[in-house]
Amino acid sequence: METMSSIECFVAAADAGSFSAAARRLGLTSAAVGKNVARLETNLGVRLFHRSTRKLTLTEAGERFQLEVGGGLETIRNAVANLASAGGQPAGNLKVSMGTGFGREYVVPLLGEFLERYPGISPDWHFDNRPVDLITESFDAAIGGGIELSPGVVARELAPAHRVLLASPAYLAAHAPLRTPADLPQHDGILIRSPQTGRVRSWTLRDRAGAQAPVDLKVKMTMSDPNVACEIAEMNMGITLVAMPHAVVYLERGTLVRVLPDWYVDGGMLSLYFTAARLLPAKTRVFVDFIVEQFRARKLAERFSAVK
Repeated sequence: METMSSIECFVAAADAGSFSAAARRLGLTSAAVGKNVARLETNLGVRLFHRSTRKLTLTEAGERFQLEVGGGLETIRNAVANLASAGGQPAGNLKVSMGTGFGREYVVPLLGEFLERYPGISPDWHFDNRPVDLITESFDAAIGGGIELSPGVVARELAPAHRVLLASPAYLAAHAPLRTPADLPQHDGILIRSPQTGRVRSWTLRDRAGAQAPVDLKVKMTMSDPNVACEIAEMNMGITLVAMPHAVVYLERGTLVRVLPDWYVDGGMLSLYFTAARLLPAKTRVFVDFIVEQFRARKLAERFSAVK
């Protein structure tokens, strides 16, 4: 019977495409991963990888072995995680990805209550404005929008992912009136660069009747963070387009107001992503249930909707 560590190193290396990437994922050295895989190959009597200085690729036998053991290994991991709990309670390292501003505003304040319920869980939370690959990057869950549903990943919808135009009352009072989207080209734009592409994405506004119009602002400046864009808009420097979870903070404070309030961008849904394992680890299951519960209790879906 092969050791779990050898099989786990093989699966991680096959998923990542290199021993070094697998080592980072497993918290081992690259040499240790390579040694475990070599031991597995020796014991099985087959070569699992083609090795070169540039890349690591599976042999035909390796591809077949990956298909046969991959899902079973994940089930075993989850079963062990569910048993290895503190006093029968969910326990273990909980690796979650979320946007920086969103996480600080809506998730971090819940940390005390979550840990009071589940003291055996150790949060390992990553704040980054980018979609992550849950499986290859070994995340237990992620909160965001637009994450690709790769095989083995499911999404639990939390709220609409609407975006709205914002400006300060002083900016609007000092500039040409805005009555329709056709007036936008006369105004300064505080644009936001995509964290994935580094470019400014083109967005389309819509109203309740289904009419559509482009977001066409003069480029005054470009930022990489929505909260920074809102803070600059508070300084009366222009109009910005941000997701509602960011916008509501400034709208409720009264420092920014909606521009063309009948218009918004429909960006799909804000969702909670996690693996579709048959036996979901208890730590992940209780986190998913907790976040869904808190969204309902705090009526965040209603607050994040641009259609009132």
